Amino acid sequence: MVVSIISIGQELLLGDTINTNASWMGRLLSEHGMKMRKVLTIGDDAQMINRALDQTLKTSELVLMTGGLGPTHDDITKTTLAEYFGVEFVRHQPSFDHIKEIFERRGMNFSVSNHSQSDVLSNAEVLFNKTGTAPGMWIEFKGRILVVLPGVPREMKYLMNHEVMPRLLVKNGHNAGYFSKYLQVVGIGESNLSDLVIGDTSTFTGENVSLAYLPHTHGITLRISSYAKDAKTAEKQAQPLINHISTTAREYIFADEADIMLETAVVRLLASQGKKVASAESCSGGQLSHLITNVSGSSDVFDCGIISYANDIKKNLLGVLEADLIEHGAVSKPVALQMAKAVAKLSGADFGLSTTGIAGPTGGTAEKPVGTVWIGFWSETEHFAVKTQLYTDRLINKERSAIIALDLLRRSLSGITTLPYDLQKQMK
Repeated sequence: MVVSIISIGQELLLGDTINTNASWMGRLLSEHGMKMRKVLTIGDDAQMINRALDQTLKTSELVLMTGGLGPTHDDITKTTLAEYFGVEFVRHQPSFDHIKEIFERRGMNFSVSNHSQSDVLSNAEVLFNKTGTAPGMWIEFKGRILVVLPGVPREMKYLMNHEVMPRLLVKNGHNAGYFSKYLQVVGIGESNLSDLVIGDTSTFTGENVSLAYLPHTHGITLRISSYAKDAKTAEKQAQPLINHISTTAREYIFADEADIMLETAVVRLLASQGKKVASAESCSGGQLSHLITNVSGSSDVFDCGIISYANDIKKNLLGVLEADLIEHGAVSKPVALQMAKAVAKLSGADFGLSTTGIAGPTGGTAEKPVGTVWIGFWSETEHFAVKTQLYTDRLINKERSAIIALDLLRRSLSGITTLPYDLQKQMK
């Protein structure tokens, strides 16, 4: 089944809201053997909606449309669709009762505009929305399917999982021949990973098997996709490529699932080994502690995080020697080493991590430009600090400092004795 997505909303075009719906739907549908053809993002404009429908219904068997189902004047999706198909509205009583109950439970006024949210196109099958006030619609038209969904991500996901996918699996076949595998990578850039580590994959890829590099803030996601007559065959034909990457890039792979973040992988490693970590942060300003404590179960592996931003705190709380602060400065190897060891000893943790650097965009010098960061590591068997040169963007530098520290811990927990490739190159 060939699929296109139409995302409606001026806020998407202006950048006020990031269009996460299309990427989420695209991956869900691809994993069920459907082929994504196009994603269109348009404003709340009737002519644009009509043109998008004309374009996608000609080339796609399924069109998913999100947004514009709210009660305000700029939500014109339903009225535009009624004119496009030449149909009337009918009130869907179960949705009306559900919406009314939501407003009464919250003590809110149930206005006329809210009443209209339960009005649906007469040619539509209603997709009942238990999580919100805008029902979805399933419309079959000249051999095509148009699915209309609310733009609120939580409501869209509920309807996709509970109403849309069960219908699509019947039409598209439960055993659609698609298989995908995701590998999460950290510590090396995209081009170096491709050229120097994984290498040429042409013997493993082709018309039915492909490899995609998907870089993001925390690292790179590798997606292996395979199409065949059925899912089992698709998985089998993808396995040689998966084995090749798993072998060549082993030290950089921290997870083999689509949605696992580095911090989750690290917390799981700590928990499995009964270990704990503590952090002493300067330039990252608590970002490292934030990432760790984002993970459920982190309380079992993380007792203490100290944001030692000022030199007096480094000295008085962590015991950093004043002589080193004067001679080498706060952004230095001796200070990073002392911070990492001190916080571990203070908390009784098995590992201590530290960050100290110049986050920017001001504060740099010729000797220590913006983006200069030292990251310290301490355990009973290892005590070292590494220097990295990051960027001029403050927020990126905070995040990258935390990610590098987590990767150093991951490598130690996994028995990997080498540094990440990016750090090796900078230290030469």
